[in-house]
Amino acid sequence: MNRPGSAPAEVIATLVERGLTVATAESLTGGLVCSVLTSVPGSSATVRGGVVSYASDVKADLLGVDPDLLAEVGAVDAGVAAQMAEGVCRLLGADVGLATTGVAGPGPSDGMPAGTVFVTACGPWPSGPRTRALALEGGRDEVRAATVDAVLDLLGELLREDAHAAPVEGGE
Repeated sequence: MNRPGSAPAEVIATLVERGLTVATAESLTGGLVCSVLTSVPGSSATVRGGVVSYASDVKADLLGVDPDLLAEVGAVDAGVAAQMAEGVCRLLGADVGLATTGVAGPGPSDGMPAGTVFVTACGPWPSGPRTRALALEGGRDEVRAATVDAVLDLLGELLREDAHAAPVEGGE
């Protein structure tokens, strides 16, 4: 996973600076994203909490993921990841939601090969949730660690884009 002083610290610093809160909805990572975020000193100013929604019924019942979508495509899907991120924002009252869903391995699940992962970041951006599909290599621990890195990188990108898109005061 990311080293101290890399993506987690930068993400936390940017969220705090902008007065934004964050929450996580995690399946295959089982709380690792929230753990990495809360390992950063000062993270209590921004991290609201996390939900480990390993089971599909928890995704539906707690996070509000559409049960018909889950029945149709399974839990390893871009739409499911987006609904997880949006649901954790609603549930925990956060500005930013991060979600991870996928197959850590060692074997396939729901017809998907190990390493198939979807990560989503959503927030107060007009573009809506952004989801990234990943095909990761390695064993279970490597897939989970790479998923944590990927979702934090995705959030970092959104935060950087948002900073560049801010209107200039006093402009025409």
